[in-house]
Amino acid sequence: MIYPQNAVEKLGYTEIKALIQQKCLSEAAKEMVSKIQPQVKLELIDRYLRQAKEFRDLLQHDAPLPVDHIYPIKALIEKAKVEGAFLFEEEFHRILLSLRTVYAIIRYFNDREQQYPHLELLFEHLPIEKNIVRSIEQVIDERGKIKDNASRLLLDLTQQISKSEQEARKRIDSIYKQAQQNGWTADGSLTIRDGRLCIPILAENKRKLKGLIHDESATGQTAYIEPEEVFHLNNKVRDLEFEKRREIIRILTELTSLLRPHVPLLLAYHGLLTKLDFVRAKALFALDIDAEMPELSKEAEIRLINAKHPLLSLAAKQEGHAQVVPLNLKIDATDRVLLVSGPNAGGKSVCMKTVGLLQLMFQSGLLIPCDPTSKLGLFKQFFADIGDDQSIDSDLSTYSAHLSKMKYFTQFANARSLVLIDEFGTGTDPQFGGPIAEAVLEVLNKKQIRGVITTHYSNLKLFASHTEGIENASMLFDNTAMKPLYILQIGKPGSSYAFEIAQNIGLPKEVLHLAKQKIGVQQKKVDTLLVDLEREKKEVYDTKQAINLREREMLSQQTELNSLKAYLEENKQKLLKDAKEEARQIIKDANKLVENTISEIKQVKADKEKTKTLRFGLHKAAESLTEKKKENPVKAQAVAADESIEIGDWVKIIDTGNEAQVIEIAKNNLILALGDLRTVVKKTKVEKLRGKEKAKAVKKSRPISAESVADFHPEVDVRGMRTEDALQKLELVLDRAVMIGYPSLKIIHGKGDGILRKFIRDYLRKYNHVSRFEDEHADRGGDGITYAYMD
Repeated sequence: MIYPQNAVEKLGYTEIKALIQQKCLSEAAKEMVSKIQPQVKLELIDRYLRQAKEFRDLLQHDAPLPVDHIYPIKALIEKAKVEGAFLFEEEFHRILLSLRTVYAIIRYFNDREQQYPHLELLFEHLPIEKNIVRSIEQVIDERGKIKDNASRLLLDLTQQISKSEQEARKRIDSIYKQAQQNGWTADGSLTIRDGRLCIPILAENKRKLKGLIHDESATGQTAYIEPEEVFHLNNKVRDLEFEKRREIIRILTELTSLLRPHVPLLLAYHGLLTKLDFVRAKALFALDIDAEMPELSKEAEIRLINAKHPLLSLAAKQEGHAQVVPLNLKIDATDRVLLVSGPNAGGKSVCMKTVGLLQLMFQSGLLIPCDPTSKLGLFKQFFADIGDDQSIDSDLSTYSAHLSKMKYFTQFANARSLVLIDEFGTGTDPQFGGPIAEAVLEVLNKKQIRGVITTHYSNLKLFASHTEGIENASMLFDNTAMKPLYILQIGKPGSSYAFEIAQNIGLPKEVLHLAKQKIGVQQKKVDTLLVDLEREKKEVYDTKQAINLREREMLSQQTELNSLKAYLEENKQKLLKDAKEEARQIIKDANKLVENTISEIKQVKADKEKTKTLRFGLHKAAESLTEKKKENPVKAQAVAADESIEIGDWVKIIDTGNEAQVIEIAKNNLILALGDLRTVVKKTKVEKLRGKEKAKAVKKSRPISAESVADFHPEVDVRGMRTEDALQKLELVLDRAVMIGYPSLKIIHGKGDGILRKFIRDYLRKYNHVSRFEDEHADRGGDGITYAYMD
């Protein structure tokens, strides 16, 4: 229930519905929009919201829905219900186009089964009755005219008419030429009079040509005569045309009779088109205002995060103004009522109207401009006191109108009521208006109502500060720049900044001085205290924001440090294990070499030259074990001079000769990937690989198996994903395609506004292994799909 009824207009709800109606393609959908009302069943609201969200996602990320022909066919279907009635050719053509649209829509969603489950509910169990379309197509052509071969008789009559017309034309041309030769004709050529082809004859010669005079010129000098011979031929054509018309009516009547048993199904089709048009309009409007679907709650609560007034957002977009300042607030069982104070033109009323309008839209199944983490509940009553409702007819003053609403609120409000009051208590002497407003607020608070109330009265601010369930809030004001900030701050009342604003406007100093002397000392102290509190709280808020930013930076650094320690610990154990294994292998090889050498010495019976040769070989093997250490200083110097190592580069570890890829850079350290192993190495201990060496390292680190090629799918679907996630997924698939040598990749990103497509193609241009890319064929998705080809 909404009280009073004009509250929907004052909150802007009527204007919202008018904007949605502009998005509709059919009158039936516009009528549905006009009947939108707030709902009180959570399941119904949830379904409406999800339908709008799914359609919005469809418009953004999927191929366009085929809604080219949505005609108002309900009246035609009702006409076809009447026994003996028939539809005209153009009416059948409209039904044909509408049915084709319906079937295209059903096929569209069948191809995307379970992708839009709540939209699919709109046409659940609706069959595609192709016989209806087939029957109409046999009679009506693509121009909406009846086909000449709709029946044998119609075809025969059409041919006879054509033949008779040709004969009549041929005959009148012959008579006309003869009359011209005789000098009987006037200037001009054959002309139409009364639907008949006539010859212009000079008045003095009209008795010389037998025939029917249909007309004469304004001067009377020319008579328009249809020759007697042609007259009989034209009559024959006219008779044939009447017969053809009777045959057409017979065919249309027969076709209408074939349509009549399908009237219930046709009405269901009409309902589907209307509902889809209706949901489409809601989704298009949601895109205009950047709307989202908030979380739903069964409780009477409101938690708005970065919410904006939709009408203000639209106006700002159209006029190119700065962005609307978002609103953040919470109304629940603990803080039931927000008492908003602050300067004039500071945004108090806009704050209150935003809450009321967004709640009305939400309960009407409309997406709202806020973060999706916002949470809204259910209210069964909406009470609003906004503006001046004085009435001469009802003998109501401004204050009387306010009081009559307060009377209604206090009688019928409850815990499921959302109460919105603007400038509470105004309209009468503040000395009496303030206490009355405080008493009304106390009664409403006892009834556990939820609401937003704006005021300038100090007694109400004081009452809220020590009353459970009522929370003070204020609209921030920059008292240095003397301008409102339009930011809602919960927890404290706000000053009206009356003297500051008056001084800024330029009110004479003597007037301000007199005014300050006239206000009470206590009131002046309270207002000064509020101003000081607001300034101090702003400073505290700014400091807190800076501290929070610093804390986030420190947490990020701590996480990075812990990650680095984990890498070091993990690789320390791995390297020790590898080193021990390598040492064992060296000892084993050395022992084997020594044993072989001793054996060969024995075989040559300690021959001096042979023994010398064998000892030299043993010495060379020993030297080879330390050869790499001697090379390290030279290579280290070369690498130190190379400062171009970046993430993704391939390097060679000088100490071990292993090849690895750089996955992170931390000052002078590199975090490298050795297959599944991670290690940390100084920049000076690596050598950057280029050209063929890099290609060999990549190939060696990623061995390709037959199984990996078989498992690879050269297609990636990123529709509905955020740009960052989409590019990350694309990078993984592209890397694997390059690794296994796959020639091309199909990327499905949808059309929408083309933003995701732009980022993907920019990324492909920078990817070294992509030689070119192109759109899919127009019949199979067009620029909603990109093919990338690898070199």
